[in-house]
Order: sequence, then structure tokens, then C-alpha cells
Amino acid sequence: MNIEDFRDYCLGLPSATEETPFGPDTLVFKVGGKIFALTDLQTFASVNLKCDPERAAELREQHDYVLPGFHMNKKHWNTVLLGTGAPDAKVRAWTAESYQLVAAALPKAARAELARALEE
Repeated sequence: MNIEDFRDYCLGLPSATEETPFGPDTLVFKVGGKIFALTDLQTFASVNLKCDPERAAELREQHDYVLPGFHMNKKHWNTVLLGTGAPDAKVRAWTAESYQLVAAALPKAARAELARALEE
């Protein structure tokens, strides 16, 4: 997977947006104004994804390429090292899980807006 494919996948999720709030080199993907994924634009060596704490620990035990979230709350975020054996399908699935986790935690009004966007 390359940065363009990852970007297209993230922006293909309903109401997903992108921005660079941490500087020009860090690409951040959000839903409802909340981050669900971020990566370095220059290297695309890893991606940080939100994760249920129990599942996060489980994934770290199962895969060498899944680490506690770099510069993130290590209980709720994983860093997935790319180009080290992480299959594209798993990265996409974990990105979708991150998106769903964040979307489910949005305030009621934001969830309703997201549901309306899905109906269109």
C-alpha cells in the first residue's frame, strides 16, 4: 500500500476528512472532527489507528508490526509499521475499525448527521 491508496481508502469512508493540524508532514484523517488515523506524508512508514484497549493489546502480542501508539495514548492507539509485513487488507480493516470506534463515540447530533450522510 502506498500513501495515495491509504488516503483514497480513508477519504472513501463516510464523511471522512483530511487535514494537517500538526504541520505539513503529518496527514490526519477525521470523522466528525475526531481523529481516526494519522501518518507521515513524507515517509508513510507507519500509521496510527485508534483501537479498543483490549484489542490493541491483543494485536501487539500477535504482530511484530503493531506497536503502542507513537506520540499517542498507548492504551487507545496502535502504530502499525508499514512495509514490514503488515498486509494491506489488515491495514484497511484496522483503519475501518478505528473509524467505526471514533464514529460510535461521537456526540448524538454528530452521529445523526453521519447517519444522514450514509443514507444519501
